[in-house]
Amino acid sequence: MNITHRALAIALLAFAAGCAQLQEMTTKQPDAAPKPAAPQITEDMLRERAKEQLTTGVRLYEQGEFDSATKSLNGALEHGLLAKPDQARARKLLAFIHCVLGREAQCRDEFRKAFEIYPDFALTAAEDGHPIWGPVYRNVRTQLVTEREAAQQRRSSSLLPLNKAEQMLQDALVKYDSGDYDAALTMLENALKEGLRDKNDQIRAIKFTAFSQCLKQRYPQCKAAFLKIYELNPDFDLTPAEAGHPSWTKTFASAKAQAKKAQAEKAAKDAKDKEKSAKDKAAAPPTASVPKKN
Repeated sequence: MNITHRALAIALLAFAAGCAQLQEMTTKQPDAAPKPAAPQITEDMLRERAKEQLTTGVRLYEQGEFDSATKSLNGALEHGLLAKPDQARARKLLAFIHCVLGREAQCRDEFRKAFEIYPDFALTAAEDGHPIWGPVYRNVRTQLVTEREAAQQRRSSSLLPLNKAEQMLQDALVKYDSGDYDAALTMLENALKEGLRDKNDQIRAIKFTAFSQCLKQRYPQCKAAFLKIYELNPDFDLTPAEAGHPSWTKTFASAKAQAKKAQAEKAAKDAKDKEKSAKDKAAAPPTASVPKKN
């Protein structure tokens, strides 16, 4: 390579290096400013958001906008931060929507979740009497009560096989759940005659006898059955879900008031008799002592 060519090559290399340096200088960005820290989302913020979504869901439901209401209600339930009564309320409205739209399985599932989340969950008398979701709600409630009582019975009996009376009781409850109240009444009566050995089973049989009688609109027989329970357990009471049933709410309340009044009168009489006995004993003349013979 001659001097001219060598000089030309050196010049080209220098030019290329200069271009690279220039490109680097022009493309180099100034140090970016630090990004602001993302706002911290707290549990309280999520809880308030859930409450807002519940309020929106209720409003949309009342306006008949069921698709939008479903989204808002599910959003309110998403983080599980609502209070239990509010969770049950959201589940209730979702159940109503599913039932109105003909989705009975989903309706039933939402009612069941409402009971599991909040054991005191109950519809109002007006809601319970609704022809679309009322029967589904009552069926779910009855199933849950039966399941809980059956589980308690299994625990208390240490998984012993059922005797004849206990099996009659279980069969009667199956008939009751299916709406065959006449068959349930016959089986419940036979179970009691056969002799249920556990007092809780006796109360359970009489309670469902009362329910069946009221559902058949035989209110005097229904009330008589409720009163009979108080002979076995003076402190008996229905669960809030059971007590709110429109078919027997008034009948049970009347029976309970009558039973409590009778208990109070008996307690007052017993106290009066005890006081009289004590006074009679204090007023009685002392018995003369008989002198001992030598």
